Amino acid sequence: MSKAILNVYLADDDSDDRTFFSDALREIPIPSKIFEFNNGVDLMANLISETIDKPNVIFLDLKMPMMDGFECLSDIRDLAKYTNTPVIIYSTSYHPKEIDRLKEMGASLYLQKPSSYNQLKTLLHKCLSYVNSSEGIKVEPEFVISI
Repeated sequence: MSKAILNVYLADDDSDDRTFFSDALREIPIPSKIFEFNNGVDLMANLISETIDKPNVIFLDLKMPMMDGFECLSDIRDLAKYTNTPVIIYSTSYHPKEIDRLKEMGASLYLQKPSSYNQLKTLLHKCLSYVNSSEGIKVEPEFVISI
C-alpha cells in the first residue's frame, strides 16, 4: 500500500459534520490532507480552476444549498480529468432509489453518515483503504459502506 498523502476533498454545508469528518480523518492511520468546501459551487469552482492540489478522493454530501450532490456528481463526471477520481457520497439520507441513481451516475461508493465518532473513523479508514489500494475503488462487492 502506498504511503503517499491522499488529498481528500469534502463538500458538506454542515460545519459540525465537516469538523467531525476532519477530526476523524486525522485519527486514522492513512496519511491525508483535507480540503473543505461548504457547498457544491465552491467545490466545482476549485475543480475547474485547480487552485489547490488535485483530489485523490471527493466526499460529497447530497443535501446542499445552491448545488446539491447530484448536480455536483454529474458535473464532476463531465470533467474529463476527474472521470476516474473516486467520488464517495456522504449523506444522512438512505433511499434505495437515490442510491441506485447515484451508482448509475458514476459515484464510487455511498457512505451513510454514522451517528458515532468511532464508527466514522472505521468507515473512513475502510473507504480510504479502497482509494489507497493498488486496485483503486471497485464498485463491487459493495457500493454502500456501513458498519
